[in-house]
Amino acid sequence: MDIFHFDPAATLSFFLTLFRISVVLFLLPFFGGRTLPAPVKAAMLLVLSFAVWPRLSFPAEMMPASGWNIGLMLLGEVVLGLVMGMMVNFLFAAVQTGGQIIGFQMGFAMINVVDPLTGLSEAVTAHFLYMCTTLVFLAINGHLFLLQGLAQSFEYIPPGRLFLSPQLVNNILDFSKVMFTLAIKIAAPVMAALFIVDLALALISRAAPQMHVLTLGFPVKIAVGFFFLAFIFNVLSDYVAGYVKGLDPLFLNLFKSVAG
Repeated sequence: MDIFHFDPAATLSFFLTLFRISVVLFLLPFFGGRTLPAPVKAAMLLVLSFAVWPRLSFPAEMMPASGWNIGLMLLGEVVLGLVMGMMVNFLFAAVQTGGQIIGFQMGFAMINVVDPLTGLSEAVTAHFLYMCTTLVFLAINGHLFLLQGLAQSFEYIPPGRLFLSPQLVNNILDFSKVMFTLAIKIAAPVMAALFIVDLALALISRAAPQMHVLTLGFPVKIAVGFFFLAFIFNVLSDYVAGYVKGLDPLFLNLFKSVAG
């Protein structure tokens, strides 16, 4: 008599769901950050897997029969998580690049802080804009769009059926252009204002050579930079909101291009 009503098919189906969530989810921003302790990640993984398994699952027949094929399946899940995370991280990379440009223009190139998430050194303005972008992203439920994209992957990409097509590479290269254009759009107001300040200081140095323009220029550029930096937040929030709204079609095109 089967006391525990053990069903091998249901167990294999749960493991397929567990593999997809554990690999893909924790390669995405916020869920896979170093700031979350490992026990918290494990608890969230189990709770989320048990919650979505009745609705989002794969049939047991999709479980590979050999260890080699299971390794290939897990490798495909890692590639899927990396590609999805890359698409989201383009936004934060654009903001950090814009912050680096602003910091260089304001004279903050030598004032760096260490990012606790990546361990890299970056300008103060870049880290400040990054934290503001993170707060806006979470405030408009960007993390829920990531979970929705993970749910869509169950429909379009079965386990072990990921295919690296040339269309995927072209989509990533085309979408990477957004990082540079968005960085310039974010930094453009401060860059334009500081350019006018540099032009005014150049004219002052020509009209009054006895003035110490270099000493005068640093506080003026910092003050003007901070003044125009305050006007960036509305623009930044609009860019982040538009980016988050475009995640659904973005993930959909991504899944269609890698579905084998």
